[in-house]
Amino acid sequence: MNSATPGVPQVPLLDDDTIAFGEEDNANKQFVHPYIVFFHLVFRSSAIVVYILCGWFSDSFIASFVLVILLLSADFWTVKNISGRLLVGLRWWNYVDDDGKSHWVFESRQNRVNRNESRLFWLGLILCPLIWSGFFLICLFGLKFKWMLLVLIALTLTGSNLYGYVKCNFGAKENLQTATKDFLKQQLLQNATSFMFSQPAPPTTANTGVV
Repeated sequence: MNSATPGVPQVPLLDDDTIAFGEEDNANKQFVHPYIVFFHLVFRSSAIVVYILCGWFSDSFIASFVLVILLLSADFWTVKNISGRLLVGLRWWNYVDDDGKSHWVFESRQNRVNRNESRLFWLGLILCPLIWSGFFLICLFGLKFKWMLLVLIALTLTGSNLYGYVKCNFGAKENLQTATKDFLKQQLLQNATSFMFSQPAPPTTANTGVV
């Protein structure tokens, strides 16, 4: 992982597209981390399914509330600490320094990302908050305020991961664009300087002989 300075998000300037030693066999695999992909999707999908079907199997709001919260908590921890790091090479975290100030760090690792795993990661990351947003509207217009509290917690947990990883991803792209612009400016400056201060070569005279 990249070393981070306090208060400054750290992302690599350029992506390394080389295959790491020992990962040659994984280059052509459809899924490099199948179990991680499974748990990335199963917790958040289970929370949605339980929320939809809990009224059919149980009349206890507290039992349904606790079960959905447990699934959402497991999903939040898995996505934040495991699946994001292994599937797309991104990580976000927070720490408090000695002065008591809170710092947010967004990191992007230089590695090869499996396309299938990346698509499923972003699909689950984006789709679930949208579904919970739909549930929020249903609770709002249906005046189901006790269920609205549960939906707001779900939106907070899933939305936090979505915001963190989007900031990691776009932060890396912004730094890549900045590095590209700086490189082009440097090359243009060097070419202009060499053109202005270069001395023209002396003319050469060709000797002609008369036969």
